[in-house]
Amino acid sequence: MELERYLMTAEMLAPGGGELIRTPVEVRFDPLTGHTTRILPERGLMPSGDFDLAAFARENQTHCPFCPGRIDELTPRLPPAIHAAGHITRGEAILFPNLHAYASHSSVSVYSPRLHYLPLAAITEQLLADNLATQVSFADAVMAADPDASWASINANHMLPAGSSLFHPHLQGIVDAHPTTLQRLLAAVPAERFAAYLETERSAGERYLGDTGRIEWLASFAPIAPAELRAFIAGIASPAELDDELTRELAHGISLGLGAYAEMGFESFNLALYGAPPGTAGYRLNLRLAARSNLKPFYRSDSTFLERLHWEGAVDLSPELVAERIGERFRS
Repeated sequence: MELERYLMTAEMLAPGGGELIRTPVEVRFDPLTGHTTRILPERGLMPSGDFDLAAFARENQTHCPFCPGRIDELTPRLPPAIHAAGHITRGEAILFPNLHAYASHSSVSVYSPRLHYLPLAAITEQLLADNLATQVSFADAVMAADPDASWASINANHMLPAGSSLFHPHLQGIVDAHPTTLQRLLAAVPAERFAAYLETERSAGERYLGDTGRIEWLASFAPIAPAELRAFIAGIASPAELDDELTRELAHGISLGLGAYAEMGFESFNLALYGAPPGTAGYRLNLRLAARSNLKPFYRSDSTFLERLHWEGAVDLSPELVAERIGERFRS
């Protein structure tokens, strides 16, 4: 597979002196969906911040519905047909329906009621594994109760810049009879194209981070968002098909990525695990993990007209630099 890209050059005259300025802009095509992204020269569009997140957490904790003493009273319960107890628990993680549903079956799962403030460096493999496990159980239970709902995804909006309306860290699950746009596009990718993409990245070595066993990780060639990582799991099509061992392996990889984001100065991220119907031949369950702008007064959103209205990423963190900074974590 040839990874498609082309280079453009913007020309302008400098203010004052009139010196010619040339700025390169590289356009890359995603090898699976075909969407394009623009890799810009580094401009500091994603600055690290010194905002006091811990103090902000204390300010907004008073009325948080996910904290101890309120989570049982202020969160809804699953219908008995899906789970008799109403909440799905694993370790400290608790899953319940999303009061503001995005689908016919929409869930929220907190890492722990006691962890209202959870910086990226503190999101451990155990916390992730338990939280992911509640979502896997939810997807499995929904599909058993509602056979038409065969499209599942596990997602995260971590912190306000990533789209979270609540500060308390959590995951969100969607199980529906219809795919999202990206699920539909990815499910249409032939099996051999998934294989060719991974083989190309393994051979190139620039963005390939390694495997954690059954899961392969790489920095995205054509990222939708800054510092985007991708993971692929062969032989698994849906989150509902993940067993405990594979769920823990996935949690391990995500924790490595989040730890690297923390070192790079980021504290906000999005995650999407794109499922297809269980048993979909040739489909690889796959994940995107991406950093988002840091929370601070007058912060710059990294989602602009290009991302939201043109479906085209524009980032000034090259995937190769991201792989260089993160790769050692996966290789060790």
